[in-house]
Amino acid sequence: MPAKKEEFSVTPYEVKGKIDYERLREQFGTQSITPELLAKLHHIAGGELPPALARGIYYSHRDLPALLDGYANGKPFFLYSGRGPSGPLHTSHLLQFQLCQWFQKRLGVPMYIQITDDEKFWSSKTGIPREETTRWGYENLADILALGFDPKRTFTFFDSRSIAAMYPLAVRVARKVNYSTVKAVFGFTPSTNIGLVFYTALQTVPAFWPSWAEGRAVPCLIPCGIDQDPHFRISRDLAEGMGYPKPALLHSQMVPGLLGDSVMSTTGDRSDNALFLNDGPKVVERKVRNAFTGGRATVEEQRRLGAVPEVCSIWALWRTQFAETETKFAEVTEGCRSGRLLCGECKSQLLERVHRFYREHEVARDRAKTWAESTIITAAPKAL
Repeated sequence: MPAKKEEFSVTPYEVKGKIDYERLREQFGTQSITPELLAKLHHIAGGELPPALARGIYYSHRDLPALLDGYANGKPFFLYSGRGPSGPLHTSHLLQFQLCQWFQKRLGVPMYIQITDDEKFWSSKTGIPREETTRWGYENLADILALGFDPKRTFTFFDSRSIAAMYPLAVRVARKVNYSTVKAVFGFTPSTNIGLVFYTALQTVPAFWPSWAEGRAVPCLIPCGIDQDPHFRISRDLAEGMGYPKPALLHSQMVPGLLGDSVMSTTGDRSDNALFLNDGPKVVERKVRNAFTGGRATVEEQRRLGAVPEVCSIWALWRTQFAETETKFAEVTEGCRSGRLLCGECKSQLLERVHRFYREHEVARDRAKTWAESTIITAAPKAL
């Protein structure tokens, strides 16, 4: 009798259970990122792929080959990603923005960021005041821009600030979306507030904005966690009927939490499950030292049998960004698997890199704050 498949649930608002990513990809109907597609990306970008692509963290897509072929033939695209501000960013939140920054640096393409302080107020299960989601929106934006975005090619839709700019297009989008669609996609119930229902129109706006503003078809690429794919299925379904290109998507897996039994999260009472960007050095040290690993019960057993990196939250951090080169990542992985690298030493090596990243990020964040305001879009195109 075949083993029963473990159940899990992945929605834009909640992730439950141990995720079978290949099964999830099949459920969502997306395509695998193949070695051939990675080779095409490498060729077009003219340089090494970032860790999240090279190590399979981004593993799924919608229509990426067509977008890359268009770019190679002189048809530029733009990037779009966003953040729902309910608290400080943690390291796994950076994945999509680091990838966007890499694309922008390599290909010179514009970046559109959406800060959804309204949606986080509507969707909050803990009653976060709107003033708090707005405050965190500004803090999160500074952290995002600090990753190295080009001030001249980066634009922000800060929902509560940008509503006058977004609303004319949101009205057109909302007219095309019926309640039965959002109910089916997101599982809305009669008790769901109407803000969340309307939010689907607002989240679609940045995907169409350059095409709308420029009066021509401008392709869009959206890197995001695969849990966010349902939002953009609706956008893709609407696109051609409104005269816009379907946005292409790149999907990442979720980063395991430090406690080993769930993904990293901003909300809730398990703050030790993630490395937040506002954690001080001592807090970072404590969290990493106490993190769940794939090690054995004793040093002797680990030397003899080796550890299991794939279940280790520390290995997951190396994998996502802190192993700067493929050589270092292979060294950590093989050292762990062979038993030569014990968990304590592995954590010490990681901490050196995490502390350095935090120091450098703080300087870049202070610099980004001086120009963050200039990226916020507050008016619709004059011709429209």
